[in-house]
Amino acid sequence: MKKIAVCTLVALACQAAVAANVVKLGFIGPLTGPDAHWGKDNQNCAQLAIDSLNSKGVRINGEPVTFELVSQDDQEDPKQSTLAAQRLVDAGVKAVIGPFTSGTTIPASRIVNQAGIPQFSVAVNSTYTSQGYQNAFRLSAVDTRMGPAMAQYALHELKARRIAMVDDRTAYSQGLADKFEAEIKRLGGQVVRRDFTTPGQNNMAPIVTSLKAAKPDLVFVALSDNQAAPFALQMKQIGLSTRVLSGDMIQTEDFIKLSGSNGEGFMAAVAGNVLDSRQQGKEFIRQYQQKYGKLPLAYGPQHYDAVMLTALAMQQAKTTDGGRVAAALKTLSFEGANASYRFDAKGDLQKAPITVYQVKQAKWVPIKITN
Repeated sequence: MKKIAVCTLVALACQAAVAANVVKLGFIGPLTGPDAHWGKDNQNCAQLAIDSLNSKGVRINGEPVTFELVSQDDQEDPKQSTLAAQRLVDAGVKAVIGPFTSGTTIPASRIVNQAGIPQFSVAVNSTYTSQGYQNAFRLSAVDTRMGPAMAQYALHELKARRIAMVDDRTAYSQGLADKFEAEIKRLGGQVVRRDFTTPGQNNMAPIVTSLKAAKPDLVFVALSDNQAAPFALQMKQIGLSTRVLSGDMIQTEDFIKLSGSNGEGFMAAVAGNVLDSRQQGKEFIRQYQQKYGKLPLAYGPQHYDAVMLTALAMQQAKTTDGGRVAAALKTLSFEGANASYRFDAKGDLQKAPITVYQVKQAKWVPIKITN
């Protein structure tokens, strides 16, 4: 009986040791709703990184660890994102990747900051990294850079002078549009009309009619792919034949499928590199296609890189302690699938790349890259 008892205690001790070496990373994104394709792709990419780390074997301060992804669906709703963040903190995650949009990231960041663990997001609204949090990290270009870069492209490259604008008044959309408009005016361009819609609204006919009357030579839209597609259709129906420059949310296969030939020529500025221009990006695409049988969306690679950054920072800090890992993230350099990562004091990505794509023969083709 004593031998049995001893063996039982040893087995329990081994199980406890294994459990102690599991490092949970949290993911928040829209896994249901109109932008679920974005959320699921981001989740897939984070999981791909988890699988890669676990297959290679990772040690932190000499101890082997296994990473586990704990996911929460925020339905792209600010209240749900806050609840999701709290659930992840309660589950003991050591970092949070997400949420996806500015409107969900900013409220969730307060919960994550209180927990003292790192948070990564592709949200562009400048508020995210302007709250004084030492644990907030942006994986893409901030809107104070993205908006002006798009405005400069519109004026200098596209030679536009009369510009109309449409956004949906979300934190992402309005923030990006505000920065774009301010730079257009600063550089001497003219915003002849600015219209607003709401998320989920697909009847764009009244807006398109008013835009046509303003006679713009370029329309800037900050909409999602499922709104930009009916916008493209209604442009054709109403006879508005002008160039369209958009934010990153339309650069998807869904936009091409939904818009058909109506989306031909649309341009989108994306905060990221052309993946196959980087060796790390090529390898990421290979792994992703092997596992999921398709290509990733625009912001999946950043979610993959976020997992890798977290693991690297933990190894560098020799701990999973949130404060020390966040401090390590501020000092490291990392060549990821999407970009060369180095963060400034606020947590913004330095020299964040921006790529302009255009729909040509039903494919998104890169036409301009800037750092």
